Amino acid sequence: MKKGLLIWNVVLTAIAGYLLVVHFGAKNSGIPATRSVPRDLPAANNPLRIAYFEMDSIAASLYIVRDLKEEMNRKQEANDHEVEELRKSFQQKYNYYQSQAQLGNMTAAQSEAVTQEMKNIDETIKNRKQKLEADYNEFVTWNQNAIKTRIEDFLKDYNKDKKYAYIFANEQGLFYFCDTAYNITGDVIKGLNEIYKNKKD
Repeated sequence: MKKGLLIWNVVLTAIAGYLLVVHFGAKNSGIPATRSVPRDLPAANNPLRIAYFEMDSIAASLYIVRDLKEEMNRKQEANDHEVEELRKSFQQKYNYYQSQAQLGNMTAAQSEAVTQEMKNIDETIKNRKQKLEADYNEFVTWNQNAIKTRIEDFLKDYNKDKKYAYIFANEQGLFYFCDTAYNITGDVIKGLNEIYKNKKD
């Protein structure tokens, strides 16, 4: 039994010794130990670079944003006009019925029917106003998402050489310092405006 343990210890010692010689021998021989480095990490001589663009400048300078604002104003004006016309019609009808009631030209049953009719018209106007507002909000949201997608697609193409690890939109109060050397706002505005103008033409 003791002989078996002794032989086992000798074997383990020999294996450990071999591993130590191989490990330290490779280190001393000048052969670099291979380490797996994630491919996406920047090399030491290629530092992490981050670019940014000014969101308020984008909003103020993109043709597509300008056109969207104009269309939003037109839609809002059309919605307001439609609701205003409905209210005018309601007010005219109300005034007419009120004058008929004051002249005594309406029976109690007619008066009750008119009251119900005016309630229905008022409810219809409220529902129409809500529908117009919902449609308007959906229009704005859809277009905002479409613009965001255009910016993302442009930046993917702009950064196809993997020059930057990140590109972010700088908004007021978000960052306290940005190195203007990495400000690509001008490129983003110029590129997106050219794409949009070419599509419109």
